[in-house]
Amino acid sequence: MAQLITGIHHITAMADDSQKNVDFYTGILGLRLVKKTVNFDAPDVYHFYYGDESGNPGSILTFFPFQGIHKGRRGKGMLNTTSFSVPSASLNYWQERLMKFGVTPKPPQERFEKETVIYFEDQDGLGLELVFNDADSRPGFSYGQIPTEHAVKGFYNVEIWEEGYERTAALLTEQMDHKLIAESGNRFRFAANDSPGNYVDILCSPDSLRGLSGGGTVHHIAFATPDHATQEAAREKLRMMNPTPILDRSYFTSIYFREPGGVLFEIATAGPGFATDETKDHLGEALKLPLQYEPMRAELNESLPPVFVDIEKFR
Repeated sequence: MAQLITGIHHITAMADDSQKNVDFYTGILGLRLVKKTVNFDAPDVYHFYYGDESGNPGSILTFFPFQGIHKGRRGKGMLNTTSFSVPSASLNYWQERLMKFGVTPKPPQERFEKETVIYFEDQDGLGLELVFNDADSRPGFSYGQIPTEHAVKGFYNVEIWEEGYERTAALLTEQMDHKLIAESGNRFRFAANDSPGNYVDILCSPDSLRGLSGGGTVHHIAFATPDHATQEAAREKLRMMNPTPILDRSYFTSIYFREPGGVLFEIATAGPGFATDETKDHLGEALKLPLQYEPMRAELNESLPPVFVDIEKFR
């Protein structure tokens, strides 16, 4: 049988201030704003997609910025850390860059004897890491304020905290084409594709409080599937998880379900991608709306706060 799940597609989190969110991810980290649209279920809220130059699966971090949202809490039953891949020679550069813009990373740590990691948080408290490694052949991206040799290449891994790893591990390995590829202490690493951008780390954290949804927390993680046929096959395979019907998200189609520990999982198609309504050279420049909200364009242009990608202050 063909592989139905090929890796990570995207991760979606919740934030507070829209412009601060854009500044952090485009300005400080150098990710590309590949799409500026609205929440399918709440069109008065933006939906920002950040990624590599084309917004390829495995690079896409997205946000719902709810102005004034209460702050969430890291804990069990949540994806608590999203890690980005950068070259191993970039450690000093990134430590200095983060400090320059008021972000204080924790001291470097070694993981699995091959990765150097620094942890930090964005302005809302979202847990982030940079993983310094030489295993990632993907090109990096920045708007020019970050030298190419130091640019973020996409995700490296995600970190989910659970009471125990066994039930989620069974879902990943028996129904979602993942394999256990490494373990160290209470950390168990799984991957459908053994390469940076696709690693799912489960941390057994029974003594942690359960996480609380809010600003600075992840809403869901999406896994990639090649096309509609594989998505339908995956949905059938996962029918005991009560997945949603297939939903059109303009740039991909999706199904959603909760894994045993409580994290919201999505399976999203690789295409059609983000260049369906903008050319590659102009991704993220204009407000793009789902068809059902086009009649509200004038109203939304008036109510949504203006946001800008302003790179000059982040050089």
